Amino acid sequence: MDEKEVEVTETRAEAPEGADVKRAPKGAPAGASGDAPAPFGKRMMQKPKRRICSFCMNKVDYIDYKDINRLKKYISEKGKIIPRHQTGLCARHQRELTQAIKRARVMSLI
Repeated sequence: MDEKEVEVTETRAEAPEGADVKRAPKGAPAGASGDAPAPFGKRMMQKPKRRICSFCMNKVDYIDYKDINRLKKYISEKGKIIPRHQTGLCARHQRELTQAIKRARVMSLI
């Protein structure tokens, strides 16, 4: 047997006989052959789960700077305001939250 014949038999051993083997287009990345998932070593791009703003869910009209327990959830250990993509807040409530945290800092509550 030639080396080429050995390689062909090894690749055909992966798929069962009579099964249709889908192949990716020539320039496509590995694991992009139709419905089959990518191998474990490849990273799959997934759309992140959309978070719902907790203030919108609870229908909060005004974020009070005196509510320290609520504000502490949105501040890191170093005292920095956690960004919107990590908190999951909408733009409006993130702006209000930032304003409330800054007011609480001035009043020495945080």
